[in-house]
Amino acid sequence: MIRPIADKVLSGGEVTPHEAAALAGVCGPDVHDLLYWANRIRERFCGDEIHLCSIVNARSGACPEDCIFCAQSARHSANVPAFPMLAPEQIVSAGRDAARRGAVCVGIVTSGPDPGSERDLQTVCEAAAELSATGAINVCTSLGHLTVDQARRLAVAGVQRIHHNVETSRRFFPSICTTHGYEDRVRTVRAAKAAGLEVCSGGIFGLGESWTDRVEMALELRELDVCSVPINFLNPIPGTPCEHNELLAPLDCLKIIALFRFVLPRKLIKTAGGRERNLRDLQSWMYYAGANGTMTGNYLTTAGRAPEEDLQMIADLGLRPQRHSGRRTSK
Repeated sequence: MIRPIADKVLSGGEVTPHEAAALAGVCGPDVHDLLYWANRIRERFCGDEIHLCSIVNARSGACPEDCIFCAQSARHSANVPAFPMLAPEQIVSAGRDAARRGAVCVGIVTSGPDPGSERDLQTVCEAAAELSATGAINVCTSLGHLTVDQARRLAVAGVQRIHHNVETSRRFFPSICTTHGYEDRVRTVRAAKAAGLEVCSGGIFGLGESWTDRVEMALELRELDVCSVPINFLNPIPGTPCEHNELLAPLDCLKIIALFRFVLPRKLIKTAGGRERNLRDLQSWMYYAGANGTMTGNYLTTAGRAPEEDLQMIADLGLRPQRHSGRRTSK
């Protein structure tokens, strides 16, 4: 069953919802076949380059939203740093450091439902303009819900990509957040695209969603035609409603990556938060499962892998890190 679907994708065809559901049902030894063909699809459409991105936590904590996985929600009791917007020079310094350590894109991330005050938005624009002017790294922002006008301001400042996850399926979304709706997230994705920006949108797995939810999420992202899809695996944080969730099995994580590669063969699919704890000794297999990028360095409130270790892993696999060219980095 896997081979005919893979041949169809390799020939430029599109996975149907029924076929995606069939792939999600693959289990046992056949999972290894699924990974094999996902790797072939990655090689066919993405080559051997691996995209590395990094983030800077530019404003932390005190978020009024109630996303059950998030340590930065003021409604939860997680012990994480809370601080106001960094100065532009601090953001720029972090971006330059990310470029020196191999990242081709840096994301400026702020907590909260939206960019916040005019002063905060202006700070992000100033930092983005300076980083963009260096030509050393692309700039992405993750500022919550955006209007088209706000997205256009960011584009003028030199931002190339907006990150805004849909997080999960439309059906499951009310189970993970009640302070805003799924359509609010879709609206921001469309606002960013209307402003001429690329969009990075994915989600987080291990919240209790089903394989049907995972399939529906992949198909929704295909419909939205985002250019980059970050795949996060829940890292349960004490003080959040998910603190007692079990980690996903490594092979389930790899199966999720492979499913998304089949559905989104030409997109940048990158692993992000939680990969270290969930994949464990199979971390290098994420590329064999179809990923062609990863977030490197620390995350918002948890530690990640040193960029040097990620670069060594890429080299050991016979792959190569994507180099910044001064142009947009999506395929």
